[in-house]
Amino acid sequence: MFTIEHEFDASVITLVDEGESPLREDVTVQAFDNEITFEQWDPRTDRVSKITLSPEQLRDLTAALNLPEGIYRSAP
Repeated sequence: MFTIEHEFDASVITLVDEGESPLREDVTVQAFDNEITFEQWDPRTDRVSKITLSPEQLRDLTAALNLPEGIYRSAP
């Protein structure tokens, strides 16, 4: 399951794990003009883990999910 909200400066997507146990914490994706952030609560450290990608990195990640093993360079 996921939700999408459009805020003033970002689109926010929340991914909810509804799979089999053990379930993972929700993942929040915030898409800004110049960066995309992924955040997830880590109960082991009692902190939120955050990853920031450029739009180009997100494009490459999206493409990589649908490609076979190998080394690729995306077109500019």
